[in-house]
Amino acid sequence: MHDASELDLPDALICVFAAARQGAAVRVENQAARPVHGNADPAAFLLVATSGSTGRPRALARTAASWTDSFAEFSSITGITAADRVLITGPLHATMHLFAAVHALWIGACVTDDRASATVAHAVPAVLRDLLDRAPALRLAVVAGTALDAGAQERAHGIELVEYYGAAELSLVAARRVPEPLTLLAGLEAEVRDGLLFVRSPYRVLGAPEWFGVGDLAELGPNRQLVVRGRGDAAVNVGGTTVIAEDVELVLDSIDGVRASAVVGTPHSVLGATVTAVVELHDGADVDYVKAEARGRLFREAVPRRWIVVPALPRTGSGKIARARVTDSIS
Repeated sequence: MHDASELDLPDALICVFAAARQGAAVRVENQAARPVHGNADPAAFLLVATSGSTGRPRALARTAASWTDSFAEFSSITGITAADRVLITGPLHATMHLFAAVHALWIGACVTDDRASATVAHAVPAVLRDLLDRAPALRLAVVAGTALDAGAQERAHGIELVEYYGAAELSLVAARRVPEPLTLLAGLEAEVRDGLLFVRSPYRVLGAPEWFGVGDLAELGPNRQLVVRGRGDAAVNVGGTTVIAEDVELVLDSIDGVRASAVVGTPHSVLGATVTAVVELHDGADVDYVKAEARGRLFREAVPRRWIVVPALPRTGSGKIARARVTDSIS
């Protein structure tokens, strides 16, 4: 039996994950050892990765406080306790799932991969649909990554649902117990500028501007309510993975035969959106060759599912691709 009770948070987590790899038990039960607001080391203790559209990760540095200071409020919103068995349905390199696992360990819950015994699950809506029939003990689902759709909500009848909105760069921004509206977390401020959401948050990554946004369209309502309308035109949210349009365009434009490209999102009933590529080709270029090259250079979510070849892409007076006009022309 490993005992991590007297370790501080980073060392305790190392002990927990090492024990898990060995299949050994680990004890973490000293409540006084849990960090409280303001006591976490301000130096970065964690590097998390948000993937660029080519699959090369971009490292984001976090302090311990940027996650742990939100855990008490997250626990209050979700109702997760030390008695729960928490199922993490995705890879730990995705910040949504890593946050969920670390929070569960912090609260003293059991992190499990056994669907049959799980009482709580963290999942994107599409995964939640498939999970429900195989998780008979489930009492609560925490949903994020893409907006909770009516179909997933209906399938989850009989269990509690919590939905939250956040980003790798910002961590938690707003949360709700369904059917209540999304509400900003305590200590956060938000503004909408030209339709895009900007947040001032103590939970942002190191190096981020004081006011920061990730390109989401949003509206602010009374009583700190937030309505997220979806990604702006420079980003496509594919099943919880943010695909940056400019990154994909850089790859497409580097393929032989492509004169110019514009990448936009197309609504999808399950994934939220998929990538559409509108391309202007050189004379004699083979679009099948371009598609094959794109599949080999982009990670799965960034690969366009829809291709449209046009004689010429619309441009602004300065010669830039007029993305809004491209979107309007194919919608």
